[in-house]
Amino acid sequence: MLCLPISSADGKAKPFLDALFTATTSTCVTGLVVMPTVSSWSIFGQVVILILIQIGGLGVITIMSGLMIILHKKMGIGDRLLLQDAFNLNSLSGLVRFVKKVVTGTLIIEGIGALLYMTVFIPQFGAKGIWISVFTSVSAFCNAGIDIIAENSLCDYALNPVINMVTCSLIILGGIGYIVWWDVLRVLKNARTKKVRFFKDLTLHSKIAITATFILIFVGAAFIFAFEYNNPQTMGDYTLLQKAEVSLFQSVTTRTAGFATVPQENLTNASAIVCLLLMFIGGSPVGTAGGIKTVTFAVIIAAAIASIRNKEDTELFGRRLTKQVVSKAMAVTCMSFIIIFTSTVLLSAVTDANVLDIVYETVSATATVGLTRNFTSSLGSVGKLIIIIAMYLGRVGPISLAVAFKRSKDNQNIVRNPTEEISVG
Repeated sequence: MLCLPISSADGKAKPFLDALFTATTSTCVTGLVVMPTVSSWSIFGQVVILILIQIGGLGVITIMSGLMIILHKKMGIGDRLLLQDAFNLNSLSGLVRFVKKVVTGTLIIEGIGALLYMTVFIPQFGAKGIWISVFTSVSAFCNAGIDIIAENSLCDYALNPVINMVTCSLIILGGIGYIVWWDVLRVLKNARTKKVRFFKDLTLHSKIAITATFILIFVGAAFIFAFEYNNPQTMGDYTLLQKAEVSLFQSVTTRTAGFATVPQENLTNASAIVCLLLMFIGGSPVGTAGGIKTVTFAVIIAAAIASIRNKEDTELFGRRLTKQVVSKAMAVTCMSFIIIFTSTVLLSAVTDANVLDIVYETVSATATVGLTRNFTSSLGSVGKLIIIIAMYLGRVGPISLAVAFKRSKDNQNIVRNPTEEISVG
């Protein structure tokens, strides 16, 4: 569809590889683009891109399940198992209701976000501001980072409090995960009828996701604030509060959102390295964000601490984690690292760009972030294919691996090989 002349702003068909790249970055809610979305695509093309972003954000399985519910088609046990794996749920009960809540909640939040954006974009762009607001809201909530405002992303709005607040809120709400949504609402609902201790009454998953999210956001913002404080190319000339605002946005957007209020190529090397770690970790499970996920990262850290302390069990918030969970976290992390390493080596072989720019690009693609150090547009045909594959594997690979681990537990060999000690570390 993006290859059609009607999709192009100038009425001329775009090259197939560029259309494929755009379709991939939209469906994988990454945000890396080889050509500016605002000036390269017509309204028709932008609508196609927005639909792909919405499908990618909610998930193909969720969309198909939602259509089955709308058409009043009964979901079989196979469909329910697929949906259970997609949302990483522990039970088959209440899956249809869960899908309804996910779709309804998504549309409500995106609608509120669009209305808030309109307070800025309608006065600036007129009636066109309505479309820009809707597109930006969906893109922000789905952590896509694609916009139709300007060729420099949101750099013109770096100090706009409304744009900063709304965008950060949508990114966090989309990336925190649907499971956390309903758990928080459950606790708040119970608070009406009985005395509850908010954080303590949350599930372990929600505690880990919320704690890890806010620690990473504020610690990341603190590092960026310190490293960019005197950088004239980013925020060296801003006031103290403006620097804090820009630093916080940069920390949030690296959680796989992809919007930029400062040119990424102007960041100091120290800030860029911090951003690489934040991009690699990403958002939380069962949400619209990418990366290895906050809960995965927390489990890896907890397992390392348990090993250092010579403890047999991995624990978080006073609860013991199963060995299966720890193994799954390690598998997802290792697979993501392998994809990044391979992509970096291959991209380095076909381009002579700065290695930091290449690593930033491959991590951004694999973690489905969308931030670039002004490198994507310079990619050749082979480089585009490498990034396309990285985006696809980054969005699908770790999830598929986790599903495979979950299903394999019933097919374990009865006969086990003998053990033998080895030296590690």
